[in-house]
Amino acid sequence: MKLKQRVVLLAILLVIFIFTKVFLIDNLDTSAANREDQRAFHRMMAGLRVELEPKLDHTLQSPWEIAAQWVVPREVYPEETPELGAIMHAMATKKVIKADVGYKGTQLKALLILEGGQKVVFKPKRYSRDYVVEGEPYAGYDRHNAEVAAFHLDRILGFRRAPLVVGRFVNLRTEIKPVATEQLLSTFLTVGNNTCFYGKCYYCRETEPACADGDTMEGSVTLWLPDVWPLQKHRHPWGRTYREGKLARWEYDESYCDAVKKTAPYDSGPRLLDIIDTAVFDYLIGNADRHHYESFQDDEGASMLILLDNAKSFGNPSLDERSILAPLYQCCIIRVSTWNRLNYLKNGVLKSALKSAMAHDPIVPVLSDPHLDAVDQRLLSVLATVKQCTDQFGADTVLVEDRMPLSHL
Repeated sequence: MKLKQRVVLLAILLVIFIFTKVFLIDNLDTSAANREDQRAFHRMMAGLRVELEPKLDHTLQSPWEIAAQWVVPREVYPEETPELGAIMHAMATKKVIKADVGYKGTQLKALLILEGGQKVVFKPKRYSRDYVVEGEPYAGYDRHNAEVAAFHLDRILGFRRAPLVVGRFVNLRTEIKPVATEQLLSTFLTVGNNTCFYGKCYYCRETEPACADGDTMEGSVTLWLPDVWPLQKHRHPWGRTYREGKLARWEYDESYCDAVKKTAPYDSGPRLLDIIDTAVFDYLIGNADRHHYESFQDDEGASMLILLDNAKSFGNPSLDERSILAPLYQCCIIRVSTWNRLNYLKNGVLKSALKSAMAHDPIVPVLSDPHLDAVDQRLLSVLATVKQCTDQFGADTVLVEDRMPLSHL
């Protein structure tokens, strides 16, 4: 064999060797990542049931201090949360030392300060568990139980981007009115034998108060994020116009995602993939009302999309609003870790996990069976949507590896 032929042959063999090595390493990395996803799923399932326990034996810190230290730019709480039960117990039982009208918004809420100085947002019960909200997918009052269920779904999906929520019963006459500000107190009234209030908000009306059962009102409390993490509000790129006959661009332009990808903060960093995760999350809970979203301030797109205000969810178990998935089916990308987690949750696992996660909440049962069934059914639609994308563009394009190291130091 001539020298020139040998050189060519060696070059070809070298290219084959390098390609094979890179391919094998890439496959090994992918397999290792998938194995870690599976281990994370099993860890989540093992710690799913949270019993509300007052004890914090291993620390002198208060529940509020622990929860505040959990928050980092990409997580509200860590994967391992042995103190979660104690924090949620404190949220559900600590004495209310001040009650005020809620922060700005369209829906009724109250801002409570619990013993130890911790702020929480109280959302009152408006509907019975089996009530079906008809009309537009964003119709109706806020659902307090939806906030509880959405928090636990956030745990199950492994996002860890929703503030802590737990159900709570409060006595309006003995716990709230004595510590209420004049502004809140002025909205209290009696309807029949029930104590009611209507608060201050865009849609709050004296003719539409939230009423207790006698003096005892069921609701949810959401833990206020630490003040050292100020929030920044963003318009959701797939937000609705809320105007009859007027469509948002994404509703008629199938190439809309290409324009979004050229706009900060979606042109780099994790934010667009967070939008996709959120679309999956919102579709599962039936939330078509995420017109804005929050991140931490001055984050330059690196902070998580925080899953706040999930109460316009679980309104109609028979309504699957596919347009909520528009970011997914228009961009046709999704995190590998999210895809893996969704696959682990099929065949009834999601329904069972969600029911188990909420089993010890004070307002159990949090969801009716039709809503639990609906979550399982919607999961199949999400998986089918991703499959359509992979069939069209290939798995290597659709499934995006994005695993950011997280620190709780």
